[in-house]
Amino acid sequence: MEHVDVIDSVCTYCGVGCDISASVKENKIIDISAHPEGVVSQGNLCVKGKYGYAFLDAHDRLKTPRIRKRFLEDNPKIYDAIALHVKPLDETWSEVSLEGATTAAAMKLQEIQKKYGSKSICSIGGARTSCESSYLLQKFTRQTLGSPHVDNCARICHAPSLKGMRTTIGEGAATNPYNDIYNAEFMIVFGSNTTEAHPIIANRIVDVAGKHDNLAVFDVREITLHRFAKYKGIIPHEANLLVLNMMAYVIITEELYNEHFLADRTKGFESFKEKILNDPYANPAYFEKLEGYESLSKLIPKVAREYALKKSMIFWGLGVTEHIDGSYAVMAITHLALMTGNIGKPGAGLMPLRGQNNVQGACDMGMLPYYDPDYQTPKEIGLMTPQLVDEMLDGRIKAVINMGEDLTHVHPNSNKVNHALDQVEFLMVQELFMTDIAKRADIVIGVKSAYEKTGVYVNAMRRLHLSQPLVTSDLPDDWEVIKLVENKLGGNYTYENSKQIWDEVREVAYRRFSGASYNRLERHRIRGLQWPVHTEDTPILHQLDFRTEDGYGEFHYHQYELRGMVQELVEKNLTGYYLTTGRTLAQYNNASQTSRCDKLHKRYDETVLFVHEDDAKDFTSDRVMLKTAFGQSAPISIKFTDKIKPKTLFCTFHHGKAGINRLFGDRSDVFTLTAAFKSIKVEIMNDEDSRDSF
Repeated sequence: MEHVDVIDSVCTYCGVGCDISASVKENKIIDISAHPEGVVSQGNLCVKGKYGYAFLDAHDRLKTPRIRKRFLEDNPKIYDAIALHVKPLDETWSEVSLEGATTAAAMKLQEIQKKYGSKSICSIGGARTSCESSYLLQKFTRQTLGSPHVDNCARICHAPSLKGMRTTIGEGAATNPYNDIYNAEFMIVFGSNTTEAHPIIANRIVDVAGKHDNLAVFDVREITLHRFAKYKGIIPHEANLLVLNMMAYVIITEELYNEHFLADRTKGFESFKEKILNDPYANPAYFEKLEGYESLSKLIPKVAREYALKKSMIFWGLGVTEHIDGSYAVMAITHLALMTGNIGKPGAGLMPLRGQNNVQGACDMGMLPYYDPDYQTPKEIGLMTPQLVDEMLDGRIKAVINMGEDLTHVHPNSNKVNHALDQVEFLMVQELFMTDIAKRADIVIGVKSAYEKTGVYVNAMRRLHLSQPLVTSDLPDDWEVIKLVENKLGGNYTYENSKQIWDEVREVAYRRFSGASYNRLERHRIRGLQWPVHTEDTPILHQLDFRTEDGYGEFHYHQYELRGMVQELVEKNLTGYYLTTGRTLAQYNNASQTSRCDKLHKRYDETVLFVHEDDAKDFTSDRVMLKTAFGQSAPISIKFTDKIKPKTLFCTFHHGKAGINRLFGDRSDVFTLTAAFKSIKVEIMNDEDSRDSF
């Protein structure tokens, strides 16, 4: 009988962080399933978890480091130092040993440091790799290179959740475990297509909603979750803060707030109350004059009442954060919890649904320009990614270290980012494949995937899981690359394994991780541990005090700013088309992994634009291009539907060849510079009209 090993680990895709069990034969994965006793998965996986492992053996897996021939021509001293390690590959690239690649990287970084100063270097990435690698990248950048410029892809997703929650309750993470959904009496999902982006959480929401009819869903288009909702809220583009402040208005005017909780655990409510009552946009009756959205004037008060009077949870996604007022909208969400006491207890809390498998962990590790590990204040605050792009254009950032973040695909204003990277003198990328940004690099180093290494990952509910290799690989881990470069810069990193790095994390970030040893994480691999972890872990935050300096929750009112679609509706002049973007179940982020898994890719192998049936007259070809002042997309297919409102368009961003992120400019959240991906007005160019301009 052939021997098959069954190995437990954690899924490499979204922020849900499902436990998995892989059947492995002769160092090949033959099957992945949920662990039957898994606390997160509950014995179920989405299609990505089940079938998203074929990328490991993809024919174009990056197995040998590459160095650009032009780079060697421009840097003869570096070429002389590594010549014995270099082997020509094609017109653009030479292959090089890991020893040669890291020597070249160290020499170039040292040269740039001496010529332009330490702050001319930045590091971006870390949300797709382990905590150990994220921690070491920020430490290397800050301490060895002397640059404060570190950032990760929270910049384009939940940075506003971190800002909004820390401002009001002192902690920027989910307050409760997923299974508290079963203890909730009422649920609100805001700006999250949960069945597509976080399906295993959606399973719980649908299960409870089906039994208790206790779900409200708000989005700019009809999504699957609306089928199970008691309250089906379809709202105009950029109206999140408007709706949330209206809910606060209802709770205040109908005196549904929790006076004892407000008195004992919050401050600033009276001032907040006065401002809400004098807010010209806060009365839900405002929607009576918005054609097509009049029903919201009645629906919003009903949702507010149920939320206030029941033990309730709010879930939100990028449909809230990826706007110019994303941070303020998150503050408005926490205001609702503070007013009603719906926080700090089972079945009541706040759940930002994070996207990447370790974006929570990357932030925890200090891979942010304004936080050291454990969210401490750094010696020097660095620049956020959009600011770094501007610095590249201005010639002040000369070198970029990129660890698994496809800047030129998933970030906004792709044309600008590409132009910025053209200006830098050195770009080093650590990746699994020759992604879009890897193709622009001077040095590309192939590294282990999450399924080939040991490391800690933190999911969207603060749960730490210790991964272990499902298959063995001769490729380096991300942290091993960093160690090699650091040593060649005269450093003294002596880490022999990821455990040694994690033990350092436990000392540096002791407020959250002191009790989360590898030994404990191995013993509780299927359950995981929710930080902060000391003697015990902490499934529910804020039970006694908030994590602000004085322990009180705070109110920070901000009035909605009339603009965009809402303004056009008010003025009865809705013209043109508003695009919103999102995910689909079968693909993930830049699709570098999922597009190499046939069972996934065949489900969604091209970008499709969803258009309302009544708008068909403006779409006279099978494919159209979208255009803004910042760029235009490639021709994309059309699908007519009644699931979105007229004048609203929807598509995904997974397929880089569609060029969707060329459309977005620098419009972003006022605090975090998170791109306003969820609404932009676009021009329609039918294919027969656009061939000459493409």
